[in-house]
Amino acid sequence: MSDLSAASQSPTPPSAEVITSKAKSNLAFAFSALPPQQRTDLTTYYAYCRLIDDIADDPDIPVDERRRQLDAWRNGLTNGFDSPNEIEARTVELRDRHNLPTQYLLDLIDGCEMDLAPQRFGSWEELQTYTYRVAGSVGLVCVRLFECSHPGADDYARHLGDALQLTNILRDVGEDLENGGRIYLPLGDFARFQYSERDLVGKVYDGRFRAMMQYQAERARHLYQLTEDAVPSKTRSQLIATEIMRDIYFAILKK
Repeated sequence: MSDLSAASQSPTPPSAEVITSKAKSNLAFAFSALPPQQRTDLTTYYAYCRLIDDIADDPDIPVDERRRQLDAWRNGLTNGFDSPNEIEARTVELRDRHNLPTQYLLDLIDGCEMDLAPQRFGSWEELQTYTYRVAGSVGLVCVRLFECSHPGADDYARHLGDALQLTNILRDVGEDLENGGRIYLPLGDFARFQYSERDLVGKVYDGRFRAMMQYQAERARHLYQLTEDAVPSKTRSQLIATEIMRDIYFAILKK
């Protein structure tokens, strides 16, 4: 069990700075380009996201206990925490100072909770419910932390969330399958290419699989283009951390 997963069980998790520094994620790397106050705010928000994800994903915590911990966060954000620890207090302060909609924070909890049981998505539209919750909602918070008021900023956030999460899905097909039999690729696309769940479980790597994955990759490329088109380049300079993420994940997609 990782240090962060262990922390998510504790009433006193590590500081946001410790969580972020241990994460070694692409997003944490992008923080280095930010001014001090934005870096602090993004560190707080990242720690919140990481703790929620760790609670939902930790196989050493029984599912019922994971639900209880997620419900505790949901209740605290909605009704207030009785005795908030550092991360809880900083998350609430961040939300209030930036007037962040509480629903964006709750959406992440709902998305991570979806991973407590194996999911299947019949269509891309169904999968988008998940990608919005675990990634698009994060983008909507980030554009507000960056104080980006361009009318296309929310579209930018949603498209980028879809693009990043779909890139993750394409990268982690095998890993997700081994992690509780998770399949995120839309089943309608399996049918489109006459491929099956049984083929995927059996690791059948043939022309059907390659064609299906190429189809998903083109969808992701389109989403990256929609992200770029949503706001002009001069506005994207306000979104330097998310732009770094876009560049990194587009490079992963191409690879």
